[in-house]
Amino acid sequence: MAASIPAGRHTALRDRLTRHPDLIFGLAVLVAYAAATALTIKLGNFGPDRMMIVAERALAGHLDSPALKGAVDTVTVDGRYYLALGPLQLLPYLPFADVPALQGIGRLIAGLAFGIPAAWLSLPLARAYGARGSNAFWIAIATAFGSLLWYVSVFGDMYYLAHAESFLALTLFLLEWAGRRRPVVLGAALAVSFLARPTTLLAAVPFGLALLWQHRKSVREAILCAVAFGLPLAAALAVFGWFNWLRFASPLESGYAISYLSEASLQARRAIGVFSLAQVPENLRLAFLAGYDRIGHFPIYLVPSKFGLSMLLVSPAILTSAWAGFRDRNAQIMWIAAVLVAVPVFLYYGGGYVQYGFRYSLDFTPFLVALMAMGSRRWIGWPERILIIAGVASVMYGIAWHAA
Repeated sequence: MAASIPAGRHTALRDRLTRHPDLIFGLAVLVAYAAATALTIKLGNFGPDRMMIVAERALAGHLDSPALKGAVDTVTVDGRYYLALGPLQLLPYLPFADVPALQGIGRLIAGLAFGIPAAWLSLPLARAYGARGSNAFWIAIATAFGSLLWYVSVFGDMYYLAHAESFLALTLFLLEWAGRRRPVVLGAALAVSFLARPTTLLAAVPFGLALLWQHRKSVREAILCAVAFGLPLAAALAVFGWFNWLRFASPLESGYAISYLSEASLQARRAIGVFSLAQVPENLRLAFLAGYDRIGHFPIYLVPSKFGLSMLLVSPAILTSAWAGFRDRNAQIMWIAAVLVAVPVFLYYGGGYVQYGFRYSLDFTPFLVALMAMGSRRWIGWPERILIIAGVASVMYGIAWHAA
């Protein structure tokens, strides 16, 4: 007969967990992210990918590989084949590249290694920007489970990895901004985000100007602040340029303008211009208006487009960022940063493929999370929570859809 646990112990455990809701949230993140990843493994959607091939070659002193020939986002230079992805997507693969048995699971670990901490930090982020009591937990739930952070963290996808990396770096950046505002720490966090998602570098403009304004009474302090904030960014730009030069013989060529594409619609859009005003209407449609584009079959009748789905259908809770208004100085900086980072996203020739939602929106989502927290003092209660629950359900569907 199995030994039963005394009722007193059950009560003690329940009381202990009740006293530590932060712990419950942290465990929920760990379990949910691990469970979604386990679903990916169970369905067989894992194994060494193209970035692992590059990582193997990198350990041998090369960034090209003949195995990349004919693959999407491959650039051919003098008969050599390179992958047009950034340095920070390559780095987490290196520890696993030399052990064949770990190559498949390694890329899954890489995504979780950035996604789970970013999700954990969503609770302190909400509190740092004014969310109190249960509202802080609701905003953390919206971020960890009701945004595409969960989606991009659990598939071990080399493209998605960049979003998880950037999201974590921007979260650390915003926590530092709400706290001590050390220029070198802010610059370092933004530099890491840039190396993952270059568009996020534009956030340096409003935050950098605000830092200088904070030190405006002393020229010496302003100069030291600018140097401390700017040096990590300059170093990141140098690393990015060096990585491009090694592959494409130009520090300004990231590879996406000249890489191989197999999807005809993306070829047509890139022909218009990698960055162009002509791309804005289609990106706006994908980001705000795109719905489920066809009827599926039992048991799934609604199937999203692989090119994108409206942010309002994926994460409707982001609407509550508007509650923050524009009068508060911090809110103004967040709005400006979000808009500036969004500009190249909407000018770009594609919003991502294959994907659930408009995943490039993750570049500016952390700023919207901070705004959600700032506006939480104006919450009615149930309307905002309904939006959050709808977002969690949507992202769960997206994970199941992608995994299947």
